[in-house]
Amino acid sequence: MTEPAAAWNWRCRSAAPFATEKTTVASERGMAVTNHPLASAAAMEIMAMGGNAVDATVSALFTLTVVEPMMVGLFGGGVAVLRLADGPEVVIDSLATAPAAARADMYTPVSDEWPDYMETEGRANRRGVGAIAVPGTLKGWCEALDRFGTMPLEAVLEPAIRHAGRGFRATPYLAACTAEAAIDLAMDEGMAALFLPGGEPVRAGALLRMADYAATLQGLAAHGPDWLYGGALGDQIAGWLAEQGSTMRLSDLAAYRTVERAPVRGSYRGVELLGPPPPCSGGVHVLQMLNLMEGFDIRASGFGTPETLHLVLEALKIAAADRRAATADPAFVQVPVKRLISKAYAEERRLEIDPARTGRFAPGVRGVESANTTHVTVADAAGNIVTSTQTINSLFGARVMIPGTGIIPNNYMYLFDPHPGHALSLQPGKRITSGISATIGFRDGQPLFAVGLPGAHRIPSAVFQFIMNIVDHGMSLQEAVEAPRVFTQGQDAEVERGFPEAVRAALAARGHVVTPVDHVAGGMGAIGFADGRMTGAACWRADGVPMGMGGGLAREGTSFWPDPRRQRAT
Repeated sequence: MTEPAAAWNWRCRSAAPFATEKTTVASERGMAVTNHPLASAAAMEIMAMGGNAVDATVSALFTLTVVEPMMVGLFGGGVAVLRLADGPEVVIDSLATAPAAARADMYTPVSDEWPDYMETEGRANRRGVGAIAVPGTLKGWCEALDRFGTMPLEAVLEPAIRHAGRGFRATPYLAACTAEAAIDLAMDEGMAALFLPGGEPVRAGALLRMADYAATLQGLAAHGPDWLYGGALGDQIAGWLAEQGSTMRLSDLAAYRTVERAPVRGSYRGVELLGPPPPCSGGVHVLQMLNLMEGFDIRASGFGTPETLHLVLEALKIAAADRRAATADPAFVQVPVKRLISKAYAEERRLEIDPARTGRFAPGVRGVESANTTHVTVADAAGNIVTSTQTINSLFGARVMIPGTGIIPNNYMYLFDPHPGHALSLQPGKRITSGISATIGFRDGQPLFAVGLPGAHRIPSAVFQFIMNIVDHGMSLQEAVEAPRVFTQGQDAEVERGFPEAVRAALAARGHVVTPVDHVAGGMGAIGFADGRMTGAACWRADGVPMGMGGGLAREGTSFWPDPRRQRAT
């Protein structure tokens, strides 16, 4: 199917039945979209210094560990999808792993039924040192910088060190997250001192200074990542964790390795797509759901109609039913990726969809990943593109601070099934699973868009709907990231309040148990590519800000006071 030109012109507007809240930014020399203005500014600062998209991404991520501390940190995990200007496309998997001493029965589950299936006695897998998995973020960022960047670590760390030491103003979003987690934060001395001054959650506009963390970042600039992965900082952290009862040891940090993976690939109505493979579920299931939709005329049924949303919800349910087989560490579990992303398999499953009535599909695993994540999308004029999702899992991770370091560690152990004998059960060295769906789209071999967002198991649903918004509904980039969303895994259908009540009623009439929600997943960031220009867009669901670089250096040979005699001579 040939798409109308408007679908690929990011400056156009479609007849979308909703109003956007933010505006796009266009440029030719570089673009960064992150979930905090200071992180986007850090990326631009690095590009202004001559850095490429990888340099800018790493600097933005370090800055986010300061200004978005509830979402991302050095002691977390994540995935980056890179399209490099010289051709290769790679995925860097720096997801967290279980310590070597972890056991399948190390937690005591409180229930064998949902919704408490993943909970354990004393919340041991969710809060405190027992919830901390071996981190991969720092190693992944530094390896990407070393292999594909152009600038030294100390240079890309400068913005983060500056904001940690001098301070930054808390956004309303950070203040709201602090209030939400205040009860747990009060239980840890370091967290309480920083985020609960005077016993009250930090207020929007308050100046936050992180002296210990600034010192840690300065030490990292001086010593490099091995300072954590087997060095003196790692020894200090591992010693404290062991004293507090953690199973993690310095040997776990020293043994940690990232994994370079080939992206999963597919297509949707002529648009080529690539995303992260397992243990991420997003790349596989976004392709699976789009394959299902290719058998329906989505453009004719229209955006936000009961007919289209019903099909979207049914596709989400089918993907959820298959998800368990595709979301475990492939080093431990055989994953049928080729079958799940094949057009033939989609044809088989499509026959199960009744356009007039909701159906029941084989049960899937209810996701337990946290929506408290961050995402960075960066591109440069040379053609390098990075779309990277990083997290410490839950809001403020394990909700403790490692004394003297300012580091807030992850609580990734909560993502392992506390019941032994299942695909997602704990095993030593096993990688956690994730719904990360960082995706790059191409048309006729040229980049068309790069997109990603936080939101845990809701991430694939949002990217799936974004791609349909672009390809089927001809939306502008801003409309595509802000458009109302739906989500289900086979239980209730979460429908954003941006859809009219009449639409929700029509879905209920088809048999869906509709639950109106304020938002599905988190703040999406995307870059669109067309005619040598880049357009950046961020949605209202987070503090996302696109920043671009235009202009350039003076024309070669230009001087402020030209010599007329020299000009005549030439």
